[in-house]
Amino acid sequence: MKIIKDERLKLKNLKDIRVLFLIQTIGIVGILGYDFVTKGINGMTDNPLWFVFMVTAIVSAYLSMGISVDHESSDKSPKKGLAVSLAVTVFIAVVIGILTSLSEGIPAINGVLVGAIIFVCGFVPCIYVYRLRKKTNES
Repeated sequence: MKIIKDERLKLKNLKDIRVLFLIQTIGIVGILGYDFVTKGINGMTDNPLWFVFMVTAIVSAYLSMGISVDHESSDKSPKKGLAVSLAVTVFIAVVIGILTSLSEGIPAINGVLVGAIIFVCGFVPCIYVYRLRKKTNES
């Protein structure tokens, strides 16, 4: 295969890939929806397509973060954005942890565990966006 050098063909190829990705995602969601209706939530999450769908969603979200950072104005301070993001993440993790601990029949350690997991899941994207912003400001 020859390497495509024409920009119009590259753009057309990217649009075709986008359409294929959309059709594939609709198919996966359809299969998972069918499993949800017939087997319930446990049957849906036991399907290997659930793992593929989750990984695809996470990778897509990280890739779109890079694009959104490129469109931001460069006068924003990355450290200030990191501080605000981490403060919101800590707040959400603490509130969810407390609400989980106060639930009837659930030990307090589960609330701490859920809060810690929520914090880590929010902390990683905050650091990723901070590094992207820092790299963009240095360029």
